[in-house]
Formats: sequence, C-alpha cells, structure tokens
Amino acid sequence: MTEDRARGCDHLAGCHSGAVPAHASATVGARFWLLIEHTGPWESHLPDCDLPEDVHALIGRATELGVRPQLIRRPGRRTATAIPRHVMVADTTARVPWAAEGRFEDVRDLDLGSLVRGVVPESCILVKEPVFLVCTHAKRNACCARLGLPLARVLGESQPGRVWETTHVGGDRYAANLVCLPHGLYYGSMSQAAAIAAANAYRRGEVVLDRFRGRAGIPEPSQAAEHFVRAHTGELSVGGVAVESTRSDGDVTEAIVRHGDVRFRVVVERTVFAPCGMACAETIMTYRRAALELLQCGTPALT
Repeated sequence: MTEDRARGCDHLAGCHSGAVPAHASATVGARFWLLIEHTGPWESHLPDCDLPEDVHALIGRATELGVRPQLIRRPGRRTATAIPRHVMVADTTARVPWAAEGRFEDVRDLDLGSLVRGVVPESCILVKEPVFLVCTHAKRNACCARLGLPLARVLGESQPGRVWETTHVGGDRYAANLVCLPHGLYYGSMSQAAAIAAANAYRRGEVVLDRFRGRAGIPEPSQAAEHFVRAHTGELSVGGVAVESTRSDGDVTEAIVRHGDVRFRVVVERTVFAPCGMACAETIMTYRRAALELLQCGTPALT
C-alpha cells in the first residue's frame, strides 16, 4: 500500500461518511457481469494480476463484449483457488434479472455470447439466492480495504454463503461499496449495520434509499429520476418504479417514470455538490430534482 493511497483514504473521509449525495452514481457500463473466483493477490488493474492464461483470455473477451469482469473471493482466510474454477455471470437489466454459476477446467469454455444475448450459458445453472459483492480492492484504493474488509466479514456472517469480496466496482469515494446481484443495486458509504439492513431488504425485494447509489447498467439521469420518484412516493420495492422514456438537453434530463398504474414527469439537472468545508480534491457531481409532477392518464411518452 503506497503512502498516497493511504493518505487518500483520510483525505476523502467526508465522502465516506454519507455526507456526500450517493444517488445516481451506480456504474452505468455494468449491465452484464462476469465474476471469477480468485483468492489473490489482486493488482490495481485486472490485466496486471497474476492469473492463468485462460482467465486473462476470458477477461479480455468479456471486455470486448461489454461484460464487466470482477475477481471475487470469500471473506476471511485465504485458501488456494480451486480447479475447476468457480465462475458466475449475471444480467442485471433483463426483464427478470438473473445470475448463474458454473465450474470450468478452462474458463474459455464459458459462452459469453449467450450472456450478452440474455441467455444462461451452457454448463451454468441459475442462482436462486442473492449475491452480495463488497469491494475490498486495496491496491485500487486504500479505503476499499480499510472499510470494505470488516464489512465483508460481518455481512458474510449475516448472509452465510452469499457474500464475496470483489475488485473495483466503481466509485471509490463511496467506500465501503456494496453491490446486490442480480439486480445490480449499488450502495455506498456503508456501515456494517447499514449493509446488513440493505441485504435484508434486498432479500425481501426492497431497496433502502439511505446511501442507495442506484441501479447499474442504466444512465445516471434515469437513476436520479427513479430515486426522486421513490423519495416522493415512498415506493421501496425493487421493481416498483421504472423510467419509460427520457429526453436530454445538456445537463437537464426530462424523464417519464412509471410507478404502479401512474406516471410521473421528472426533470433532473446535473450539478456540482460542494459543501462548505468538504475536503475532497475531486469535483463531486450529483443530480438535483428540478421538477416532479403526476401525469394524467393517457399522457404520451417522450419521443
């Protein structure tokens, strides 16, 4: 761990406390996921990791296809990576999101083409339980290890067999980061108690709005619009709101959001979050609600 990475964790301490708005910050380019079990060590970037040739080849193929590759390992004591190698895949924005897993002597046998077509690859079986990922990628950012490692251990005790440490998921400033698959729900700045509450809510088919970053694989303005409708209506079910259409002009986006049998017109604006006294070197962008109104039945969607 370098001095810069260690110092960076304290430097961004305000960002990890929940004081920075987290909504609409889930990773946009993460509709499809590839999780490869590898106990480590993990370098700062996956191509630099000491991995077998077949694993590097699969990661390269995933990147070409727009699939997000992640290394995963169980919280706690490290053991040797087993062969056949354990792999999971997920489609987070399918009509019914799903995750599946398989074991491969050579992971190049995994058909990623099926994944991007929304089909469970051969030699994989559907995973019936949620999958929880906690970023603990120390060589990417010190905060992810300092805050993520103890959270992963505690959450693993609460959700036995369902929790994995993982490499960079995006948004180091929000460490500790939690991702709930198969829906790709992102949470940030998580305490251990908040993580347990979010995991329990997800098992019930719900979200917790506090420190909810959004849903991976959809544009940030749409994440923001969904967030503001949830906050306005109190709707917490995972599928309870959905953006039907959007129209953007610069930093302003108008969205039509469905909530049950009604629809809302939501206008969100990208803006800078700059609280007095916050010591973050990076500019922090967020979204504010410019307008929210209930539409009459029969109002056409945006074109």
